Amino acid sequence: MATAVAERELLERGERLKREGVVIRTYDIWKTYVMGDQEIHAVSGVDLEIKRGEYVAIMGPSGSGKSTLMNLVGCLDTPSKGQYYINGNLVSELSDDELARIRNKEIGFVFQTFNLLPRASSLHNVELPLIYAGISSKTRIEMAKTAMRQVDLENRMDHKPNELSGGQRQRVAIARALVNNPSILLADEPTGNLDSVTGNEIMALFDKLHQKGNTIVLVTHEHDVALYAHRVVTIRDGKVEKDEKTARAGQ
Repeated sequence: MATAVAERELLERGERLKREGVVIRTYDIWKTYVMGDQEIHAVSGVDLEIKRGEYVAIMGPSGSGKSTLMNLVGCLDTPSKGQYYINGNLVSELSDDELARIRNKEIGFVFQTFNLLPRASSLHNVELPLIYAGISSKTRIEMAKTAMRQVDLENRMDHKPNELSGGQRQRVAIARALVNNPSILLADEPTGNLDSVTGNEIMALFDKLHQKGNTIVLVTHEHDVALYAHRVVTIRDGKVEKDEKTARAGQ
């Protein structure tokens, strides 16, 4: 009986979060690694809420736990304890296969190293999430072309990654993240491999995508990059140290 009541409460909580437009909600999540006879708490009891349409930076120095938190938020890993909801769905209890389906549907990833297939065209790289989703060839090509236009690369669709500049490669990676209309764009140090001018162009693109209604979570250790966001969550020793709005909030 207690289990049935608890399950009903979890479902009701999920429905409430969905009604309130909460895309990401963690309740006291932990990630603990056992190394020999030692326990390392990479993430220690984090409560985090991000609503639809927000632009949030998760910031912290190396070893702060921000990358582990990103892996949890991105469903690349599961918490040792605590609860995590995406769009009202409790994902902290899902199997690896179920997590993979949620990742492909709900989250668009942008990585520092681009993670593009070197021998494939830009368009084919952008198509990949749709192939995994089982979408027909004709439909996915049109969707991929639309995503390429969103990042101003319609004239580079047939180019392979080695025929593109670093900034163009990152635009391809952003188009791939956008192609299946995810609930969250999750960017991990997206300017880390770019010079400052190109990095600023990529951040301007994220601004444009946010203005169109995308929910963006940016993970970075760079203060000036974090300030592009409208809210900065600072992680230290696996905990939320600060959660503040930036000067750009409300713009």
